[in-house]
Amino acid sequence: MNGIEELLTSRIRDVADYPEPGVMFKDITPLLADPAAFGALTGALADIAVRNGATKIVGLEARGFILGAPVAVHAGIGFIPVRKAGKLPGATLSQAYDLEYGSAEIEVHAEDLGAADRVLVVDDVLATGGTAEASLQLIRRAGAEVAGVAVLMELGFLGGRSRLEPALAGAPLEALLTV
Repeated sequence: MNGIEELLTSRIRDVADYPEPGVMFKDITPLLADPAAFGALTGALADIAVRNGATKIVGLEARGFILGAPVAVHAGIGFIPVRKAGKLPGATLSQAYDLEYGSAEIEVHAEDLGAADRVLVVDDVLATGGTAEASLQLIRRAGAEVAGVAVLMELGFLGGRSRLEPALAGAPLEALLTV
């Protein structure tokens, strides 16, 4: 494990049996509260954005906002929030996707992305990959190019990477930590 992995891992708290029995929740709030760890995290994600030629960061509601906005500032590029349906005023593009039990929908302002954009999706965790996959579809429907997906943590046992690979179409998926 390298230095940044050790720092980030040391600031993520395990919470047993949350939100239901048998689940080990990975709480990132101690990491966010530590300016050195949070700075290292946003710096590492910004490096991924720059390395992949991103012109915009898309942050997925809600923790993707917390990470994506400072990453965009650090990288010197724009930040675009992708929200749950019905939360954005004005003209939007929406994308439905399936959840374990039911479905959901995400939206982006129609004018926020265009053909000149290369977009990096930033989120805290890659779990099953449903929201990230929908965001990639949304980015392409807006006419923009996908620069990749970058996350703090990939829950490898949930298979999100396999689900996401076809939607990535060769764009990179980078996780700073895999558990």
